Amino acid sequence: MSTGQSRGVSTRRPPPMTPMGRARYVVMMSLILIGLGLLAGRIVDLHVINRTFLQGQGDARTLRTDPIPAHRGMITDRNGEPLAISTPVMTLWANPQQLPEDNIQRLMLAKALGTDLDSLNERVAGYSDKEFMYLSRRLTPAEAQPIVDLRMPGVYAREEYKRYYPTGEVTAQLLGVTNVDDAGQEGLELAYNSYLSGEPGKRRVLKDRRGRLVRDLEVLQEAQPGGDLTLSIDQRLQYMAYRELKVAMDENDADGASLVMLDARTGEVLAMVNQPSYNPNNRAGLDPRGLRNQAIVDVFEPGSVMKPLAMSALLETGKFPLDTVVDTSPGWMRIDRYTIRDVSNNGKLTLAGILRKSSNIGMSKLTLQLDEPVVPDKYRSLGFGQAPGTGFPGEATGNVPSPRVWSSSQWAALSYGYGLSVSPLQLASAYTAIANHGKRLPPSLLRLNSPSEGEQVIRSDVADDMLHMMDEVVSPQGIRRAVVPGYSVAGKSGTARKTGAGGYQKSSYRSLFVGITPVSDPRIITVVMIDNPKAGAYYGGAIAAPVFARIAGNALRILDVPPDRLDEMAEQDSKK
Repeated sequence: MSTGQSRGVSTRRPPPMTPMGRARYVVMMSLILIGLGLLAGRIVDLHVINRTFLQGQGDARTLRTDPIPAHRGMITDRNGEPLAISTPVMTLWANPQQLPEDNIQRLMLAKALGTDLDSLNERVAGYSDKEFMYLSRRLTPAEAQPIVDLRMPGVYAREEYKRYYPTGEVTAQLLGVTNVDDAGQEGLELAYNSYLSGEPGKRRVLKDRRGRLVRDLEVLQEAQPGGDLTLSIDQRLQYMAYRELKVAMDENDADGASLVMLDARTGEVLAMVNQPSYNPNNRAGLDPRGLRNQAIVDVFEPGSVMKPLAMSALLETGKFPLDTVVDTSPGWMRIDRYTIRDVSNNGKLTLAGILRKSSNIGMSKLTLQLDEPVVPDKYRSLGFGQAPGTGFPGEATGNVPSPRVWSSSQWAALSYGYGLSVSPLQLASAYTAIANHGKRLPPSLLRLNSPSEGEQVIRSDVADDMLHMMDEVVSPQGIRRAVVPGYSVAGKSGTARKTGAGGYQKSSYRSLFVGITPVSDPRIITVVMIDNPKAGAYYGGAIAAPVFARIAGNALRILDVPPDRLDEMAEQDSKK
């Protein structure tokens, strides 16, 4: 036995590979090499050639750009007191295609949302072919947190802002409201929406495959908050005027009421109130009548409160000296087909007496002595028939007629406040001319840094004469209910019939009063309108004048305006 054999090592060689086997070997090795080549090529393709594209596709499934809501600007009164602010809220939404089908989980979600399972399933079914639906909007963080804590697949939360109005119904019609998306819908919220809204920002976030936030990565664009708006309104005066006007409407069983108070030196609106109103923070059971800012958007025939303005036009003609006397007997007169009446037969009246007695006959006789339409022309120069220019949505222009041929009855009617339409704001603005030596100041709802110098629309001496005539109107012998103890008041009342389907109504009126105080240095101009008082008296001097007296007296004290008639106060106190 050989050595190799003794050690158990075989010396036999494998049989040579057959041609068929060699072919199979070559094929297998070729397939392996081709597979390795393809794999290497794929690796190069993924990591080198298409790396940017594939990385973008991956990021698209995990990286998101989310909006950053912009904080809506605040609205404040002239002293910086907040009238409208935005508070953070949460909006919950869902992807119906990602919501669990399990009814137990659905039931948990329904209870957290405050609804029942059937209602939730019905809503989800209605959005089954979509990827977005709201679950609940504008929840407080405390209300939304229990739902977020469920960590329900397909349920997401988004930060938003909700508008809140600290003054509620006191400023509702002036400020207006925003909708569920925090965009202005009415009032100043609508007028200045683009300024208040700001610009939303953007942030890049990492989310998992279910769309849940993993972490914030970076802020791409900071949110730009909206601008703050400072109004001319004084919140103290607004509250006080609202309270007094509400009491007056209730006491007189009126259909509505409006008040406008202007700063006589600048034309700024210090208070603007309407009744009825509504609560913008809770619009359930909303009365549609309360939505309208009647002081700006509604017009009416003003009646006798136009007489001082018409008288200024008559005086400027130079044809009527201050001592002119007009015989108003017998208290009525026929013009064209119409009969004009005074409340009583006042006999002979001076110009001041015509205003004090509010004589329609006196104004008509003076106007009919002229050949030119000076009264309507004066009305237009005072801003009637034109938009006030405040920027408030839907502000009324009113109407001053301009027929080709004027009838005598038309001329006469305009002189005592019929045949035209005005808004309370237009009326208050026109009276700034009498308070400022003939210069009319445009009204403003925003606080002014540099007030307008105004436009000279009445001769200065005539405006001063009218102010003093109106001062005589408000006295113990005139409209005594408009007297403000310690302060001089120039005022004029008005009582205008309302129109209906059949013309002027016999027992439906608007009661008005316009007052300027104090006469020695005018600070405020106030217009009060009570719509259709039904509880007894309806004359402006009996209904609107007392409201003016209470509001003006309180306003002067709030504004720290010193009394200018202390002697009269002392005299009244001594009589007591």
